[in-house]
Amino acid sequence: MRLLERVRKEWFMVGIVVAIGAAKLEPSVGVNGGPLKPEITVSYIAVATIFFNSGLSLKTEELTSALVHLKLHLFIQIFTLAFFPATIWLFLQLLSVTSINEWLLKGLQTVGCMPPPVSSAVILTKAVGGNEGIVVTPVLLLLFLGSSSSVPFTSIFSQLFVTVVVPLVIGQIIRRYIKDWLERKKPPFGAVSSSVLLMIIYTTFCDTFSNPLIDLDLFSLVVVLFIIVSVQLSFMLVTFLFSTRNNSGFTPADTVAIIFCSTHKSLTLGVPMLKIVFAGHEHLSLISVPLLIYHPAQILLGSVLVPTIKSWMVSRQKGVKLTRPTV
Repeated sequence: MRLLERVRKEWFMVGIVVAIGAAKLEPSVGVNGGPLKPEITVSYIAVATIFFNSGLSLKTEELTSALVHLKLHLFIQIFTLAFFPATIWLFLQLLSVTSINEWLLKGLQTVGCMPPPVSSAVILTKAVGGNEGIVVTPVLLLLFLGSSSSVPFTSIFSQLFVTVVVPLVIGQIIRRYIKDWLERKKPPFGAVSSSVLLMIIYTTFCDTFSNPLIDLDLFSLVVVLFIIVSVQLSFMLVTFLFSTRNNSGFTPADTVAIIFCSTHKSLTLGVPMLKIVFAGHEHLSLISVPLLIYHPAQILLGSVLVPTIKSWMVSRQKGVKLTRPTV
């Protein structure tokens, strides 16, 4: 029973494994031009569905109130979309002389360019009790990834606009009129997006397994897994040390938001974005592998660290209250 409960709780992680396994067994089903027609159903319909769903689920009033924490958002944006990818780029220059699969290394770079998720970082921040909120900037993400893409920037931008921006805006507009109904019924937005995401992952790996020239060695995979865990732990430590300096101006609750939001990366936005930016690229699935590893790793590490971080935050907040002068 415990195993079934665990599988039910982690169904998305199990779904990723099943999707990749199914792609390995019969890749012809999900390749471009195959029965699923992913060049239409995935590239446009599936991606648009995810962001329309996001538009419906995003609470505009919460985003508006969150923008008050300007300094917090500015730090997170600079760290996750400038410091993070730049540091990864420097690190990959050293790794480029090794025998690690070059497409996995490119995948690590794309991970560095991804924005934080609106899901796991916020959930873990809530679990501790810290502040939350992040403004995703897909245009900046494209600036980082565009140079490595075989697709023209104008084409990337136009597809991004049609499949990401437009559905998101439409979802937000519709939400205004059915907000009360949504709050009463509480539709399973997360499950819908995750299910569609599994379809995108499946078709991505169908393309890989239908190409006999692509080879992924176990050594590269293990090294990338080790790098991902090390990067997450290192960056969480860096953000913690920086945000807890005496003159940082951040509260303990701000530090919690910074630790999670600055170091987590979005799979929901990331996979569709890679599908757009690297459309038709024969190594797309290998480029996607580090992001697929990063997602469960950040959830597991975050879950393990939540009790410790919560204990630290509560003790710090008590300390602040004790040092305040009484009137």
